[in-house]
Amino acid sequence: MKKVIVLSLMVVFFACTSSAQTGIQFEKGAFKAALEKAKKEKKYLFVDVYTTWCPPCKYMSDKVFTQKSVGDYFNATFVNVKIDAERGEGPAIIRRYRVEGFPTFLLLDGDGNLVGKMVGGSPADDFIEKMKGLKANADAQLEN
Repeated sequence: MKKVIVLSLMVVFFACTSSAQTGIQFEKGAFKAALEKAKKEKKYLFVDVYTTWCPPCKYMSDKVFTQKSVGDYFNATFVNVKIDAERGEGPAIIRRYRVEGFPTFLLLDGDGNLVGKMVGGSPADDFIEKMKGLKANADAQLEN
């Protein structure tokens, strides 16, 4: 019986740790705290602005953000945060950054300045490439 319990606990542990390492790790808490973390780490803040009723938003959350390749790139490159456009800080965010469709993905510098914006979902590989392009454009703007 003890072996069964120990084996069960090991399976649960490995399942939890392996799933925690895949996909984008989104910050919990306030937008301002995520922005401060991005500034401290000298990274851009990636913001997923979504709604609960939006099919492409659900696709991105369920099928794209959960993929290991996406998580590997985004977790190493950005501080990541999700903002529900209709709750909490969402309405202020959509006004400030002029969000007009969902999902909208924002790249912000550590001071909250918009350096890149993309609307609409896409498959994982395309999404990574599009975000690499946004980041490259933002980096080029900083150099000038």
